[in-house]
Amino acid sequence: MAGMGVIAVVAVGLVMVIGTVLASWRRPKLGLADGKLRPCPDSPNCVCSCDSDAAHHIAPLAADDGTLHRLKDVLADMENVTVIAEDGNYLRAECVTPLLRFVDDLEFLDSAADGVIHVRSASRIGHSDLGANRTRVEEIRRRLRMSAEE
Repeated sequence: MAGMGVIAVVAVGLVMVIGTVLASWRRPKLGLADGKLRPCPDSPNCVCSCDSDAAHHIAPLAADDGTLHRLKDVLADMENVTVIAEDGNYLRAECVTPLLRFVDDLEFLDSAADGVIHVRSASRIGHSDLGANRTRVEEIRRRLRMSAEE
């Protein structure tokens, strides 16, 4: 009887791990909606410069004519970040967390008319990201500033 309890616990744990791994590769609805980046969900694991909600809002990246090109270089230099799609003024990348290999989505929309690049960074699963998406965007902002000064 005791052996069955251990097997049940192991089976439940295995199902939870497999479910988490599979969910981490699930791609939510991404891209533009009405010419803007999509707003964040209610969970606190997303930031977006197009979001009016204070908890999710982050400032867009300051931009000039060469910023989008420098942004691609910055992303290429970052560990665990891969550019997945580029379509005109839209860029999408995936960020993989080092330990558990969760995938976060990172999107950019170059708004030349406004002199900014809008940004959205969101976790695919979970509720809280402990500020990881906001930290990622601020690191990209810092690297872009440094590349402009070179």
